[in-house]
Order: sequence, then structure tokens, then C-alpha cells
Amino acid sequence: MREHLRLPRPERLYVRRLDRKTRDADLRIRCRILLKVHQGLTAHAAAKEVGCVPSTAWRVAQRYSQVGIATLFDRRKENGNRKVDDDVRAGIVELMGHAPPDFGFSRGTWTLELVQRVIEEQRGLKISVGHLCRVMHELKIRWGVPKPIVGCPWKSARRKRRIRQLRNLQANPGPREVVLFADEVDIDLNPKIGRDWMLPGTQRQVLTPGKNEKRYLAGAYDPLRERMIYVEGRKKAGWLFLNLLRAALEAYPRAKKIHLIVDNYVIHKCAPVHAWLQLWGHRIELHFLPPYCPDENRIERIWRDLHANVTRNHRCGSIRELLDAVRNYLNARFHTHEGFCPI
Repeated sequence: MREHLRLPRPERLYVRRLDRKTRDADLRIRCRILLKVHQGLTAHAAAKEVGCVPSTAWRVAQRYSQVGIATLFDRRKENGNRKVDDDVRAGIVELMGHAPPDFGFSRGTWTLELVQRVIEEQRGLKISVGHLCRVMHELKIRWGVPKPIVGCPWKSARRKRRIRQLRNLQANPGPREVVLFADEVDIDLNPKIGRDWMLPGTQRQVLTPGKNEKRYLAGAYDPLRERMIYVEGRKKAGWLFLNLLRAALEAYPRAKKIHLIVDNYVIHKCAPVHAWLQLWGHRIELHFLPPYCPDENRIERIWRDLHANVTRNHRCGSIRELLDAVRNYLNARFHTHEGFCPI
């Protein structure tokens, strides 16, 4: 069936301009349908050229003959105020800062149904799970894995004061002074299992060696120069950290002072390290973070990236092969082999 539809010149120019400028894909399709039908195409042919179903093109052409140019615009705009307004959105964001037990639920994690119930109880607003899911996507609320933490035993003022001092040290080192963030990481032959994309109805399998084998890296990261020093060992012991200190001296032979920001792990405070610092304390100084504040140690992000890019779901058959992959990743990322001291 051919639609006899003619657009007056002013409306035709308006539709063309709207077609060029709008970012609304549905509005653009309606504009093009009107222009195609005006050129003499049937609704079916116009739908084929525009890329929509014929019923949509036929409905747009029929509605234009009834209401005119207003057919371009979504009639749902006349439905009144949105059910989920800015106030409700702010309430959802605030709700995500709490846990279900705060509202009397025994479950420890949120589901869309629980969020729906709390919104209905608090605001008297009934909203479907599908609509709620779309709103949460718009608010960039994501489904993720929580991070376990341990509370710092220090008083808040003392912890903040120490962190402020270490940040000032990093931002304003003295002349010929270097600030490094140091820490250790475990490398396990048994793969760390992480999320991955999979086909529907399938579950990816990760082959494990059964008997685990471990190695350890001690690293020092220089954020100012994007430089990484690391050593390897079979045990996480004081001598591993001492090897890192020696590598730091070799990597920065002209530095007047090397500041290492470290956590409170026992190997950083053991007797051999203390005795060694008595000899080299004029060039190396350790600065300890408050307990259980890993986010303040910038090398922790590098270790997380190392696990994400190398050790998670890996397919290495031996610890030697896995260590080669670790070295390749670190050397490619930091473009340096300095400080590489395998044990």
C-alpha cells in the first residue's frame, strides 16, 4: 500500500535539519521515514531503506496524516513526571552505601528485589525490577567483588598524620633524594581464579598442577621515574628484603638518600635488616606505613595488575615458565631490567 504523503517545504526543511542534528536514534528514524515516504516510497520500502520494521514506518506515516509534524516526537513525554526522579536516584545512591542488615534483612549482599522492597517501604514507590536495573546502570552502580580490609588499630588522627607526612615526602623529596614504594608479592603455580567471558551454558576450565609451588618477588617502585626494581626468592625472608635494598643502592648510585616506604611486615624490621641499616642508613631510610593501610603503598596497584595480566587463570605448566611470564610483563611495562636479581 502506497502512502500519499506530501511534506510542505517548511516542514521538509525542518525534518531534514532535525535528522542531521538530533542524537536520538528513534527520532532520526522517524524523520527519515517521513522523508522517504514523501519521495514516493511505500512504507514497506521506506522501512527497508531506513532499517526498521514495516509496521513502524506505516504507523509513522499514518500518524503524520492525523497530527502532522508532532508525529516525530515521543508521546510518552506527555505521561507526566517521571516516577524515578532525581530525589529517588539520590536515595538509591545513598542506599548503596549501606548493607541489607542495616534495614533488618539477614542477607549480607544486595539483590534488585531487596533494593526494590526498601524503596517501596521508605518512599511508597512501586518500581519494577527491570526498571530498577536500568536506573542502576544509568547511575553506574556495578555488580563487583568487595575488597576485604582490616581496620587500622591506630587512632584516626595519628594515622592521618603519618599518611600526610609520607605523602609530603613523596611530593617534596630533597635534592638528589629518591622515594620508593616497596613490598613483596607471592607468585603461585596454582592459578588465581578470576572472572572471564564465557559462552552461554559453558564454564571455562583452568587446569591446576595440584601441588602448589611458590616464589616471591620483592619490589621497589619509583613513581616519579616510572621505574621498577625487583628481586626473586624461594622464601619471604629478611635476606630477600636485604637483596632488594642492595639492588636499590646499585640502581641509584648517585642518590644522596633513598627513602623506602614499606608496610609493617616482620622482614622489614628483622635483626639482619636493622644491622645492615646501621652500615648503610646514611643512604637508605625506611618509612613505615600505618598498620593495615595497603592503599597508601603505590606498589600494591602494580601487584594487582601483575595478577590480572599474568597469574590469574594462567596456563603455565611450571614455576619457571610462570616466572618468565612475570619478568616479561614487568620488563615490558617499565622498560628496564635494572634491579633484576634472581635468587
